[in-house]
Amino acid sequence: MKNFMKNIFSTTLGIFLFISLSIIGIIILGIISTKSSLSLNKVEENSVLEITLGHNIIEGTTEENYDLFAFESKENFYYKDILDAIKYAKTDTKIKGISLKLQHIQGGISQVREIRNAILDFKDSGKFVYAYHNNSTQKAYYLSTVADKIYLNPTAMTEFFGLVSETYFFKKFGDKYGINFNVIRHGKYKAAVEPFIADKLSEENKKQITELLTDIWGNISLDVSKSRKIQIDSLNSIVDELGSFIPEVALKDKLVDGLLQESEYDSIIKKQLGITDEKEEINTISLYDYFHSIKKKTTSNDKIAILYAGGEILNGEGEVGIYAKNFKKIIQEIKNDESIKALVLRINSPGGSANASDEILFELKELRKKKPIVTSFGDISASGGYYIAMESDSIFAHQTTITGSIGVLGMIPDFEELAKRNGITSEVVQTNDNAQFYSPVHGMSPKAKETMTKSIETTYNRFVSLVAKNRKKSFQKIDSLGQGRVWTGEQALKNGLIDKIGNLNSAIHSASLLANISDFSIETYPKPKDSFQKLMDQLTGNKNSVLDATIKKELGIENYELYNKIKSINNYKGVLMLSPIEVRL
Repeated sequence: MKNFMKNIFSTTLGIFLFISLSIIGIIILGIISTKSSLSLNKVEENSVLEITLGHNIIEGTTEENYDLFAFESKENFYYKDILDAIKYAKTDTKIKGISLKLQHIQGGISQVREIRNAILDFKDSGKFVYAYHNNSTQKAYYLSTVADKIYLNPTAMTEFFGLVSETYFFKKFGDKYGINFNVIRHGKYKAAVEPFIADKLSEENKKQITELLTDIWGNISLDVSKSRKIQIDSLNSIVDELGSFIPEVALKDKLVDGLLQESEYDSIIKKQLGITDEKEEINTISLYDYFHSIKKKTTSNDKIAILYAGGEILNGEGEVGIYAKNFKKIIQEIKNDESIKALVLRINSPGGSANASDEILFELKELRKKKPIVTSFGDISASGGYYIAMESDSIFAHQTTITGSIGVLGMIPDFEELAKRNGITSEVVQTNDNAQFYSPVHGMSPKAKETMTKSIETTYNRFVSLVAKNRKKSFQKIDSLGQGRVWTGEQALKNGLIDKIGNLNSAIHSASLLANISDFSIETYPKPKDSFQKLMDQLTGNKNSVLDATIKKELGIENYELYNKIKSINNYKGVLMLSPIEVRL
């Protein structure tokens, strides 16, 4: 007993010390960060804006995956901040040019393309844009092609191989371990459930994926073709032959302009700045520090709110994702804040729970009675992500946004075969014929399947009706565009599923016109948390994010995504509005 109490005391003391030291560490890092930012954020004359994009490009707090052990003390820095910093640098006389030093960009296709367009606009000022690569991913190379010149380390490897969509199938996995996936769906293209009921793509799904990839790659390859002055056919031949992977071949094929060491690249930048003394350092400022040096406050009391809806749509409340309970409260807060004159809803979601989507849409409908809503689509706004945009005065999307997927599905796994193999049996006593609607051992009853089918059809009809009303089209027209099919933003515009091609700033400008305001500040939701709040959240119960962060570090990003797919199978219950498509650049 004495040893037991001693162990309890030691453990408690250890936890207390860990928490105390963590908090002290956060405070110290915060002070250091504040002092550093005071000195670093000063923009010197004859400076170069250095862009590395080494961290995840996220749009709002719902996409953040907090890491307890990262001790991140900096202010939040989001996708819109990147665009704003580049835009401001265009007219800043202290900034003479941009240096791109990109390796691995963790952001979506549409995000990277919009950042590229922002740099393209920056070049209209006449200022230089140069790029230097060590080993770099395809997204990093694509973004770098906006530069006047691209230089590569003589031993570096550059990825440039085209687009791919890889679908993992779990049917044989289920067969092997005795797991059955009870699936009900509406729409021949509603392919989110195909991995659980088939071992290859259906012809309809293969067709839509092919068309989607072709359309997106068409935009990307055209961008690179124009910037590098390479004919499209020649560029695709180079891509097919993986010409970018060998530095000498990349140079011969005009994918890059020179093979240099980084110090030689720095000498070229110095020449552009007019620096003749080799010992003189280049005044570089990071994108993060530059943004925080130029942040301005408006004197106006008028505000436009940006509500970032990123991740899967889920019931209840939580941190990472679009949780209905959280969002309902936020939307009500925006509605009741008299200083907020309009809402920009920024959606970057593949969908999720039909029930949660409907709850969120109702609150947006109530808000729209008082204030205009303009919606901006990110990389993906499909299924439930598209559904929650149906109370919008206007919808903007990027050309490469994956959108639509108007369809509904339901899936409930059971373990009947697994139970049989392992000698597990059960006996049921019930008061009514279908009291046992579902059993993990026996699956769904015939009546349950019939009822779920009716539920799916009812939800689908509601989805189509809402879209038809918002988009001012017939039920039949939207039904023909629905069936679970996904479209690019460009295709969605032609089909009348969105109003305009444009980025987040385009949506903000539109919202200001609808609200009839010209001077305003931006209020973002959900509110970002500081490092101390993140730490306390981790220590007081959000253990999964600590575990997930550790697993991600061990497995790597791609293996972690596969782990998450298997792990999330248990979440696919009830009626879902979920996109089937995942594209990797």
